[in-house]
Amino acid sequence: MTLMPILHVATYNIHKGLSQFNRRVVLHELRERLRELNADIVFLQEVQGEHKLHGLHHGNYPDMPQHEFIAEEIWPHAAYGKNSVYAAGHHGNAILSRFPILQSSNNDISAHRFESRGLLHCEIDLAGRQPVEREGGGNAAGHPPAYPLRVHCLCVHFGLFARGRREQTRALIAYVRDIIPAGAPLIIAGDFNDWRNHLGYILGAELGLHDAFQLHRGQLARSFPAAWPMLRLDRVYVRGFSVLHSRVHTGGLWRRISDHAALSAHLQTL
Repeated sequence: MTLMPILHVATYNIHKGLSQFNRRVVLHELRERLRELNADIVFLQEVQGEHKLHGLHHGNYPDMPQHEFIAEEIWPHAAYGKNSVYAAGHHGNAILSRFPILQSSNNDISAHRFESRGLLHCEIDLAGRQPVEREGGGNAAGHPPAYPLRVHCLCVHFGLFARGRREQTRALIAYVRDIIPAGAPLIIAGDFNDWRNHLGYILGAELGLHDAFQLHRGQLARSFPAAWPMLRLDRVYVRGFSVLHSRVHTGGLWRRISDHAALSAHLQTL
């Protein structure tokens, strides 16, 4: 038997931890739902790193950055990429991980001054991931072989305008080619605002990436609006993994947390 590790990932645009129209703080409910998913790595968009006024208007608003509040006690490793900065604070993307983040960087991919967008990159060490048995082989001593695997994780939130998304796609491709070794295990997840699915073919042809839901279900996930998902805006693109399971988390307790639905996938290294 050969043992291959399985990785559970999730992506979620959390709408700055506020309900639609910013009427109430939903961060506590959001944290509980994400913890129920029990993902190893979580990709978050629209994360409020700081807001000086929310605590004055909402008595239950946490006194720490949202990614730290969500990660607390569950995901010991986290990285935050500050993108949009204003007088009251700032927000951006975040990656939470059960495994050590060896290095991280946040890269500006803004297409114009009206939308500040970033590309958060983390290299994560999965060497301690518990593997699962698979037909193949083993070592002579009969012990599970070690898997010193590193995975590159990129969290993105593309712009609302097609021209800007084209520029951000080019920036993403250039970054991966320049920084990440060819063929290295790679996950790119987030809110791509890709209304017409122009990205799938481009990322497949240029970087060897495939959408996890396309691999598993034969079609992209519908994730927006969360109350009645119709549009395929959120994605999990993978390279070097097969997809064992994928799910859109909507309805029930998820319904009124964010305007986007959360996505999750179980991945197995090839």
